[in-house]
Amino acid sequence: VQLQASGGGLVQAGGSLRLSCEASGTFSSVNSLAWYREGPGETRDVVASMDSSGSITYAGSVKGRFTISRENIKSTHLRMNSLRPDDTARYYCFIVADGRGYWGQGTQVTVSS
Repeated sequence: VQLQASGGGLVQAGGSLRLSCEASGTFSSVNSLAWYREGPGETRDVVASMDSSGSITYAGSVKGRFTISRENIKSTHLRMNSLRPDDTARYYCFIVADGRGYWGQGTQVTVSS
């Protein structure tokens, strides 16, 4: 299974971006999916996650601004509104499919003030 993240870019503070993550390969179920981000000199932290029941959890810093969604078994998105400079990071998608975890290569989001 491979994950391809896209949709990052440079945006002004207050702007919006929509990240996408497309999975390729063969698997029968997705146990959970999540978006993480890693800023310069920081650890990789979870931003939003969705479990197999559809229950969603957001990091406090993005609650109310970011929305995670799942289009189908192989496609997930992260809608990011009201972006702030401290949202600048490389964003990674992560899925657990058939009991195994997979990372995407990440997409850079840069928010200018």
